[in-house]
Amino acid sequence: MKKCLFFIPLLAFAINTNAQTKFGAKAGLNVSNLSGDNQNADAKVGFHIGGYANIKFAEKFAFQPELLYSTQGAKESGEIYVNEQIGNVNADVKYKLDYINVPLMFKFYPTQGFNIEAGPQVGFLVSYKLNVKTTALGQKIDEDVDMKDYLKSIDFGLNIGLGYEFSNGLNAGARYNFGLSNISDENGGDIKNSVFSVGLGYSF
Repeated sequence: MKKCLFFIPLLAFAINTNAQTKFGAKAGLNVSNLSGDNQNADAKVGFHIGGYANIKFAEKFAFQPELLYSTQGAKESGEIYVNEQIGNVNADVKYKLDYINVPLMFKFYPTQGFNIEAGPQVGFLVSYKLNVKTTALGQKIDEDVDMKDYLKSIDFGLNIGLGYEFSNGLNAGARYNFGLSNISDENGGDIKNSVFSVGLGYSF
């Protein structure tokens, strides 16, 4: 959290220099995965929703901090070990990670409306649940197991993306988040987030 406070003076500076500031809301689709220890995992579909402030401090440049609730993770199918009595069973597993993300995006407008963006992101883990669906001894199992203690509470990443802003306040964009930090809190663990997202927004 202390590292996030570093960017507050930057935001205050941008507002105090008479920059043109617009506030808005946005939501969209996530296609996420986990790299490292989960190399065989498949992408999982989720969503993001939140708000932003678009601070245009020059004709072709803007700074856009955001606050987003984001559902991420991965999924896979295969054999898992249950216990000595049951042994291995085929199961569908979902790694369900929920974050409060704070992207700090710098935007360049080569032409009116169209923009290229890039910037760092810090994420705060809200929950991590392992969902297991299987059939064992004739019984269907669909359980969520709380695994939050196995992950670090903070994630750092880098975003790059493209967007377009319409004159009526609507905007659309696509973005990819590269996870930079190892979020595993286990010795020897190696897990990183990766998220592709598309979304729509509206500036008030």
